[in-house]
Amino acid sequence: MPKSKRDRAVTLSKTKKKGREHKKLIVNSIRENVENYNSIYVFSFENMRNLKFKEFRDQLKPTSRFFLGSNKVMQVALGRSVADEIRPGLYKVSKLLRGDNGLFLTNMSKKSLFNKYEEYDFARTGSTATEKVELSSGPLEQFTHEMEPLLRKQGMPVRLNKGVVELVSDFVVCEEGKPISPESARILRLLGIKMATFKLHLICRWSPEDFELYREGLDESDVESA
Repeated sequence: MPKSKRDRAVTLSKTKKKGREHKKLIVNSIRENVENYNSIYVFSFENMRNLKFKEFRDQLKPTSRFFLGSNKVMQVALGRSVADEIRPGLYKVSKLLRGDNGLFLTNMSKKSLFNKYEEYDFARTGSTATEKVELSSGPLEQFTHEMEPLLRKQGMPVRLNKGVVELVSDFVVCEEGKPISPESARILRLLGIKMATFKLHLICRWSPEDFELYREGLDESDVESA
């Protein structure tokens, strides 16, 4: 009987070594790029969509570079204190790398384009509904008769009436402010209703000349301690 690939032993020392090498490459890449760009921002995001982020990143590729990943690795690259920062003031940027934040290195003019970026997409299961969506009873002519079983499977009270999908009674797809269920997410997609907005937010900006905080609720005391 052939041995399953899943049963093959993996030398942990090799995986640890590979992990260390990968982290070292990221650290070196960040440090090299710090020398090539005028400004460094920390950014956060809402409703991340990998494809849309890639498109945005490609759009800014001639003037900018993004880093997303381990905050600890990015902090090591920049320096976590005055004593080990690679350029004066960068430890302040390092202290704001928390949660899902990332680094944005650029030669673009201050905040141009970045804060204006928004992309609408379909909401995913568990996200919060931004509005109430309710369907009134009657024919649903946007759906073909083949879709009736699928709609019924999502909990919609539908039937076929002379080949037309009909909603037997009023139906609430989702309530504003409440989590969206898997069924509601599918129905919203079928209806073409987009409730998620992929946004990027700037938290701070560093340049050799100055340091600025953009997020409300933050002040210099949050980053001054070295």
